[in-house]
Parts: sequence; structure tokens; C-alpha cells
Amino acid sequence: MDRPAKVRTDVAFLFLGETLLIPHLYPVLETLVERAPDLRVDVWVATSMHEALVAGWLGAQPGVRIRRAPGWRDLGVWEAGRNPPLPAKLPLLARLAPLLWRTRVVVSAEQTSLWIPALLPTRSRYVNILHGAGSMMNRDDRRRRAATLTIVAADRERAALAAHGVDPVAVAVTGYIKAGFRQRSRADLRFAQARPVLLYAPHWQRHRSSWWDWGAAAVARIVASGRYNLIFAPHQRLAEKAPEVRAFAGTLAGRGDVHVDLDSFAMVDGSYTAMADVYLGDTSSQVVEFLMRPRPCVFLDPRRVDWAGDASYDMWRAGEVVTDLDALLPALERAVAEHPRYVAAQRRFAAESLGDVTGVAPARAAEAVLAVLRR
Repeated sequence: MDRPAKVRTDVAFLFLGETLLIPHLYPVLETLVERAPDLRVDVWVATSMHEALVAGWLGAQPGVRIRRAPGWRDLGVWEAGRNPPLPAKLPLLARLAPLLWRTRVVVSAEQTSLWIPALLPTRSRYVNILHGAGSMMNRDDRRRRAATLTIVAADRERAALAAHGVDPVAVAVTGYIKAGFRQRSRADLRFAQARPVLLYAPHWQRHRSSWWDWGAAAVARIVASGRYNLIFAPHQRLAEKAPEVRAFAGTLAGRGDVHVDLDSFAMVDGSYTAMADVYLGDTSSQVVEFLMRPRPCVFLDPRRVDWAGDASYDMWRAGEVVTDLDALLPALERAVAEHPRYVAAQRRFAAESLGDVTGVAPARAAEAVLAVLRR
């Protein structure tokens, strides 16, 4: 819809990044529009994929405009939800900043957009939704202090941000927003045989990941064992940092016991963490989503980290930690039988990291945005 140029926009939502951000941001937009239909809302999108996805879910809303961000990319025929090539973020933000001048509240789910209030004069109030979960999150970034309000899942994150200089009064605890995401793709996995489904989800940062040391060898051993149906769905950014992952994925194509996903929406919307029986990983936050329903976990530690007293590795209390690749298959074999001894730790870690997972978080977050708007 058109809007007179001098009429201020009430709230803008920024869909400018990877698809992994969408399930953390869209539920708040959806709920806000439902609860406050008279608001003037702009939805800024970086690509035609973002535009088609968000506009398709929202449908026609009288107060909502879908707006193409500077540098918007038309991707032509593009699979819905597949991670797209993005315009360069900093030039995009530099050109977007003046277009947001008359917007009262700006909501994002990534840190990069916080360069605007961190570096530029602005009349807008910025609300940032922390999209990660778990003990490995990076909180020591000055951009976080530029937000008027930061929305987090659990009290643990508010305390951690406060320890890094963020005013705890400027942090709202809502529960896990992604738990209220209703547009899951529900990937259809058709393995050739009925076997336990094992999800391997290595982290994308080399110093936190098992991929560079053990990844290919671990997958080879799992496949050779003939005991599991494997989902190999690493963090979206792993393929950027380790381009060889795509070639490796090609070697697994056509197998009836392996499902590889490097790009689709299913790898970010919670589909795989919901359907797997056993989790294999390192420090990826996907384990926190997996543990919304306690199940067996095994963690890979190729560098033999001295982690016992480090809260950053609290997720490793949720399962056996393997420090020798030869111990991987025996650990997987033990995982189901030994799971009861880890259930309490899993429940505690998930609760501390995610807070409420009943689906109420989007409503709480929408109310927090409205509270900023009313200031």
C-alpha cells in the first residue's frame, strides 16, 4: 500500500540476512500485525526470495508495506526458503539509513543492522532479537549496546549481556521466539530402511567446529557402520567458510541412508532437530533446539578442549564427549542406553538457554516492541 511521504512509519522489520534469521523474526511481525492491525508497518527485504516468502505468509494487510532494500536482488526462479546470495550489507545499510529516518521503531534479528544506531544519528529506536541460543553466543560486541531494547530467550542471556555492558533494563526476556514459528517446511525424508536417524550439525567457525579435523572421516565411519540414517545439515555458513563441503556432499548423493542439506529452509526452520533421534555435533546452537525434547547427544572434541570449568561448553554436559575418533561409533552405540543419566542436564541446559518454549514468546516480543513504540 502507498503511504504519504510525511506520515511516519510505526515499525519496520528488517529481513536483510540469511534465511536462518527468518524464524526468529517473522513470528514477531506476524503477531504484531495480528494484535495491532492499525499500525503502519514496513517490511524491508533484501531479495526476491525474502519478498515472496514473507509476503506469501502475511497475505494482504492494510497497514503493511513490503519494501525492497537498496541493492535488492531479483533471484528469478529460486526455491522458496533456499538461502540466497545477499547484497553487500554495509553499503545496503548506508543507503537504507536515511530511508528509516521517519520510522519510529526498527526491529532486526541480526547484529549488522545495529551499525546504524551505533555509528549514525537516528531518531529511530532499534529493537534487536538475539537469534542464537546457548552458551557459545558472542555477546561482547559494542553494537549490542546501541539497541534501545534487546530481546532474548532466557534470563541467562540477560545476565550474560549485562556482564558485557548492556543495561539489563534494556533487555526483555520472552522465551524462544522460534518455538512459535508456524511455517516450518516439514522436510519429507524417505530413507531406504528404517534405522535411527542421526543428525550431524557441525559449527561454521573453525575454532568451534569438528568439521575441519574430523567431519568427513566421521561421516564416512557412520555411513560404513550401516546402523544409521544420517542427516548432514551443518550451519548455513559452513559452506562459505569451507567450500569443500559442497564437493563432499556430492559424494553422498543418491545414497538411501544419507540426507544432505546445505541450503534449504528445512535446515534453519527446526525440521531436522525435530525429526532426529540422536544428535552429533560440537558447539552449534542447534543442539539447544534439539534438546527442547530430550534425546541422546554425542559431542566431538578433536582438539581436546579443557572445557570442564568453562560455561561456554555447558552443552557438553548433555551427552558423551568424544576426544578420539575411534571412540565415535562406540559412543553412538551407547548413547541411547546411557541417555537417562543425561536427561536432567539436558532439561536444565535447554531451560536456561531457551526459556519458555510453549509458543508464547512471539506475543511477548510483540508486546515488548509495542512498549518501545509507546515511549
